[in-house]
Amino acid sequence: MSAVDDLFARLKAEGQKALMPFVTAGDPDVNFTASLIESLASRGCHICEVGIPYSDPIADGPVIQASYTRALDKHITLSAILEMLGKTAPQVSMPLVTMVSYAIVYRHGLQEYVRDAKAAGVAGLIVPDLPVEESDKLSGVCAAADLSLIQLVTPTTSPERTKRIVETSTGFLYYVSVVGITGERTTLPDELVDNVGRLREQTDLPICIGFGISRPEHVRMLAPVADGLIVGSAIVRQMAECEEKSADAVRGQIETYVGELLAALND
Repeated sequence: MSAVDDLFARLKAEGQKALMPFVTAGDPDVNFTASLIESLASRGCHICEVGIPYSDPIADGPVIQASYTRALDKHITLSAILEMLGKTAPQVSMPLVTMVSYAIVYRHGLQEYVRDAKAAGVAGLIVPDLPVEESDKLSGVCAAADLSLIQLVTPTTSPERTKRIVETSTGFLYYVSVVGITGERTTLPDELVDNVGRLREQTDLPICIGFGISRPEHVRMLAPVADGLIVGSAIVRQMAECEEKSADAVRGQIETYVGELLAALND
């Protein structure tokens, strides 16, 4: 079992749900990323998704795309990110998973990426541009290393592909709440709760919902049907303010924002 499996088994036993913030590695620099991860863990977040910047991101909206561009413009490297995670992971109790393009994994080498990620304390991979039909090799490498390979299901995924994704995913299922790209939204689809309920009938894996979640009312609406909620753009948008404010000030306001979401999760 990976650390992701252990986390969700514990939360289920305790009747709790997970809050999963997303942060871009290297925006504005790896030192800030490390300190933010530590702050999120100390605030009570349960698991953290760390985005590996990529020049052609899949499904990421303008906020996260801009964040990736800022990091790449400062010449962030995979080795620097893994080195930072290797120092940070032992300092926090929550598992860390990387959101990473398959192009990066392939270029680094499947065995090598999994080996280096594992050595850096990473507990799982989310690879949004890896089709389930082509995931067997990476799935096998991850399984051998006890790393979760977390795959995505969308509202338009066919029943046949959903079945295969459910059968090959480990750790948790990432349910994409809306058709389209990431980003903060005022409202979420009315059919979202029913969609997740139908998915629940097909798997015992934890289901975490992402895309568009940004408000306490979203958390209250989805917590009864989800095992975890993923919040990305609303956090990354605040990270961009490091260009105008001090790192301490931005980190503090993100802590306050996350505290509001955690309070809603426990309502």
